[in-house]
Amino acid sequence: MTSRSAGPGRAGVPGAPAGPPDRPDRPSLVVRPDELVSVDPGLGRLRAIPGSQMFEIRKALEVFAARHPDELVVDASQGDGGASLPGVAPEVLDMAHALQRSHGTAYDGPAGADLFRRAVAELYWRLDRATGWGPANVIACQGGRDALLRAYDAVQLLGHGRRGDLVVVSRVPWISYSWGPYAVGANVMLAPGEEHEAWQLRPEAVQACIEVADRELEGRRIAALVLTSPDNPTGRSMALERQIELTRATLESGVPYVILDWIYHQVTEDEPHDLNRFLLALEPALRERCIILDGITKSLGASNIRNAHLVASEAVVGFIASRASHGVIPSFHSQAVAIAAYRQGLRRAARGVLDPTNASRRLVRRFISDHRLRAVLGDGYYAFIDVGPSLDRAGLADSKALGTILAERRGLAIVPGGCFGPAGSRWIRFSYALEPTITQLACERLWQGLQELEHAARA
Repeated sequence: MTSRSAGPGRAGVPGAPAGPPDRPDRPSLVVRPDELVSVDPGLGRLRAIPGSQMFEIRKALEVFAARHPDELVVDASQGDGGASLPGVAPEVLDMAHALQRSHGTAYDGPAGADLFRRAVAELYWRLDRATGWGPANVIACQGGRDALLRAYDAVQLLGHGRRGDLVVVSRVPWISYSWGPYAVGANVMLAPGEEHEAWQLRPEAVQACIEVADRELEGRRIAALVLTSPDNPTGRSMALERQIELTRATLESGVPYVILDWIYHQVTEDEPHDLNRFLLALEPALRERCIILDGITKSLGASNIRNAHLVASEAVVGFIASRASHGVIPSFHSQAVAIAAYRQGLRRAARGVLDPTNASRRLVRRFISDHRLRAVLGDGYYAFIDVGPSLDRAGLADSKALGTILAERRGLAIVPGGCFGPAGSRWIRFSYALEPTITQLACERLWQGLQELEHAARA
């Protein structure tokens, strides 16, 4: 791994051109000729990035609603606690508004307001001094997608110092893991993984990616591994000890960075991830190569408030903040909502989302057991359910047609697993971020739809 830093500029003007003084009668460059961005004709042949289908799935419910105007439609497709659940509590919003009024409306720094960075480090994570990390290791972002794009950019330039390398994700990734890195110049590689193990990431899978990249992909290298727990779309959860083991093995194999997406880790009946324990289990040199993502979009149901944060080395935070100063500076109001929740205690502030989701998870677990279905069900918002046997009996190749049938005939929206890649094509993602009574209705409609599918095939 190589370490990168900004090149020298003219004295007193960081990044300004070196050499002879500017001549006002001719064009000049902002950077030196040897620092110019390389011309890349390959951009013209890249694949067009598809829009996320997640925002289109609800449209199929309109057919059912038109036919059955008096019946409830059930959306078990989306992970949106601000829509299917109460979202941010009014008292938290009131506290945030008061913070905004007292803070004013002037610019904050590109890494976020100092008040926010302290709240994240000291109130939320309670970072141990022994880690060597504190508020300077926190950067505010406008939601999880924004945070990930910033991280993908950083791992490429601070790692191997080039575009076109690979970000490794699990075999059945969230759709934005497939396309987010590609949007900022990285390619995406799906790690080997077995269905019967819920596509778990393992050290040997990462090593296989390293070898294939070098041998078969023109000497490309791995820029980062993305590790997420609880997982979207599968709901798979990974114990902190296994995350530490996988992180260590990945970094020691020469991969510059590991990005840990913990955006769902508070949505559990167990204890959330302990960042201090994670950091202190790694030597300082390895610790510096970890980037942790968290935020309030899922736990607090703050979907349209768009607050997330990254915790990383000061080098990574500085790199991202420098670029943010020329791009998107995070809004203070989104940070104020997080500060209000952290002051109250996140788990307490988020009870309107966490309590019904946890209750619904227990209900889904019973439903899966009672009907002898195969599913991946850890923590977070989702169950990943194997509908392959029903598809086989109905003569369907994948779950896409099932998604249409459930929406149009049963008023139930789910996400066909093929939206997350071929390995998930015989599965569905079922969101239980719902009130338990709605989750019960969703389970009943799912079972009715599966039965209807099989009965029609036998007729």
